[in-house]
Amino acid sequence: MAKILLIEDDTEITALLERYLGQYGMEVVSYTHPESALASLGIESYDAVLLDLTLPQIDGLEVCRRLRERSDIPIIISSARHDLSDKVIALEYGADDYLPKPYEPRELVARIQSHLRRYAGTVTRQSSRFSVDAARMRIDKEGEPLSLTVAEYELLALLIKHKGEVVSRDFIANNVDAIGWESMERSIDVLIGRIRRKIETDPKHPAFIHSVRGVGYKFTE
Repeated sequence: MAKILLIEDDTEITALLERYLGQYGMEVVSYTHPESALASLGIESYDAVLLDLTLPQIDGLEVCRRLRERSDIPIIISSARHDLSDKVIALEYGADDYLPKPYEPRELVARIQSHLRRYAGTVTRQSSRFSVDAARMRIDKEGEPLSLTVAEYELLALLIKHKGEVVSRDFIANNVDAIGWESMERSIDVLIGRIRRKIETDPKHPAFIHSVRGVGYKFTE
């Protein structure tokens, strides 16, 4: 589930977006005051920011600049201000997109999803011992590259991304394209076994990938 930071002072729009984006698997964390939203960046991890420009305390353009200084996640401006200079400054400050209000909510969803895919393709995800370079489809363990098939890479990268969470077999099947549907459960178990042999000191007593009976797997360190 993607976590979206929404900075918006209109409570009706906030309520609408929380409901609508939730239908597309997005968790919305909303703030009216930009200072509180900026402070949350040091506590919460977000996948994208949806930012209004007309805000209390600080103008949205300044919030955009500060956001970009702290993070490289996608920033999408959603504003009723249609002045070309606002759009230019927002892009110069690091915004990834500018969607004038009013807009169709479905278009907003499509733009968010597009930026999430693009961002996921360039980000390097890390755990304390593993790093995932999505652009090169490479996973290193303690600085050394692992020799993985495409399916092994996709599955291990998914588990690392959801480190500490129980990941169900259905979720794996829906998010690892290289797994065949006809023998889904067996394919997943076989892949897990192969990955364990490549990353575990003792595959029979795994330190990283743990089985959760009747559900799926959990990656921990």
